[in-house]
Amino acid sequence: LKMSWFWFYLPLCLLMVACLCHSIKDPTTSSQQSFKTGLFNFYHSLILADGKETTVHLLKDIPRRYYFVLKEGRALAPFTITVTPCDVPIEWSILVHKASTSFLGKAARGDHDTQEISKSQKASSMVSTIFNYKGNSVETYMGMSSHSALFMLEFLSTERDTHITVYLTTDTTSGHLYPELPMDPRIDVIGIGHTTVTLTWKHSPSVLQHRENIQYCLLVNEKHNYKSLCAAETAIRSTGMKLPPTLALSLSPYLLEPQQVMILSNSELSIINRVSSGEVRQICMGTKNTYTVPNLSPSTQYYFDVFVVNLLTNASAAYTGTFARTLEEPEPKVTELKDGKVIQVVLDGKKQKFYSLQYQARHKKIQFTFQLCHGQVRVHITKNGRTVASETISGLRYFSLKGKLLDTYLVQLRSTEETNSSVKVQVSPHFHKPLFPLLPESLKIKSFSKLRTCNSVTIAWLGTQEDSKYCVYKKKIEEDQVWMELQSADRCSGPESRHKSEKVLCKYFYDINLQRAVTTETIKGLDAGTLYLFDVYLFGPSGIPVRYHSKVVKTRKRC
Repeated sequence: LKMSWFWFYLPLCLLMVACLCHSIKDPTTSSQQSFKTGLFNFYHSLILADGKETTVHLLKDIPRRYYFVLKEGRALAPFTITVTPCDVPIEWSILVHKASTSFLGKAARGDHDTQEISKSQKASSMVSTIFNYKGNSVETYMGMSSHSALFMLEFLSTERDTHITVYLTTDTTSGHLYPELPMDPRIDVIGIGHTTVTLTWKHSPSVLQHRENIQYCLLVNEKHNYKSLCAAETAIRSTGMKLPPTLALSLSPYLLEPQQVMILSNSELSIINRVSSGEVRQICMGTKNTYTVPNLSPSTQYYFDVFVVNLLTNASAAYTGTFARTLEEPEPKVTELKDGKVIQVVLDGKKQKFYSLQYQARHKKIQFTFQLCHGQVRVHITKNGRTVASETISGLRYFSLKGKLLDTYLVQLRSTEETNSSVKVQVSPHFHKPLFPLLPESLKIKSFSKLRTCNSVTIAWLGTQEDSKYCVYKKKIEEDQVWMELQSADRCSGPESRHKSEKVLCKYFYDINLQRAVTTETIKGLDAGTLYLFDVYLFGPSGIPVRYHSKVVKTRKRC
């Protein structure tokens, strides 16, 4: 406690000394002048700005102190202090030093010597703590004083380094920096679905008075509620991300980080921050006070915080947060598989849910065939409830299984990517003629750099021991189209999806010796310095094609 008084009186004493030095009429040396300047700079650097929000950085276990003086000559001097912790709980208090007007006036004019000032100080000074708080909530103190007084604010963080914002104002007539909250600041949950939650809240008085400068912003996350927008942004930054300025919410343009997605539709701005603990969404919806949050995951608890934001100052006030759990997802529909029939399944990568297929065996030996068309798919097969196969597939994949008559097989498919995936599935007795052609060891197409000319390229691919038909197609593309063409290629589509002008040739070949089952083809009539996308389609007895991996080759610019 004694140390608190020491730190309280230190700036006051320095101010007095500085004022006395300033009143001395005799010429001073440059070092004396520097000393006076230093005192003034030290004192004023601790003065809390009136009418502005100040950011204060706190080091663990090290108190930080700021001062302010109420103006003289006012019968009653009102003031308001709002402190917003941006992370961990902090301790803060307000101490006041009350002094007589005559004492402060004389000290400022330098009418007393040092000894007399010391006596007056003891006689007319009184220090007291008028407010104390510990926690991480936004707290506001409203006070009023009938005397001239020096106030000290002391802040302390005992958990870790952090930062806070402090707002002091002595002008209670010019409106509020922070938007006002209604008498009942709670958020009501009025609807819950499998993937949606509908919220409503009472209007802020500020919205009714200054509609063009105020808007509501909603924060959605799976971790916990936040007591201020400052605390929410700090939590997201702690994951290593950069955030846009407070409230991208003002709809001003900024650059998004790779972990961020911005969606603007129907005058609503949604920012999705992808963090290790899930998604944190910031949604601004203007002055609407009812909102349905879409695209949530079933059977998941979400926390919702609404902030009313002043777009001119970026200051915000937080409603009392709430939470809700979305409904459980209904049991997925199971599609029946029939012998020899091929079905194509499209899997939603965003929802990451399983698609289920069921098959009841009419033979002891059966074979599942999967042809990956796009993306990447995880396959999980159970027989009578026991797992018999589970893996991520690429290209064409067969699973030959043995069992008993009437065994029940359940196939579950899921996209392993955030984008949609698709796959063709077939089940048939093992002795049936295979639906897809016999495949070579590799479906890669090779090009020969040394054989490239300005108007031709030479490519090669592997064949099989089965006499099969191969068709080659080419397509002219630009540099910036390469990635998209390779990523969006549908490996299940056949030549019927290609333009006739893209067809180069079709040929049959095979070789009993797999070491020699290789064919080459030189494609002529190309343009110099141009990129081409080459595809090879393999046709089996059933006529269903298998597409080799696309190959991009550029002709020489000069020959």
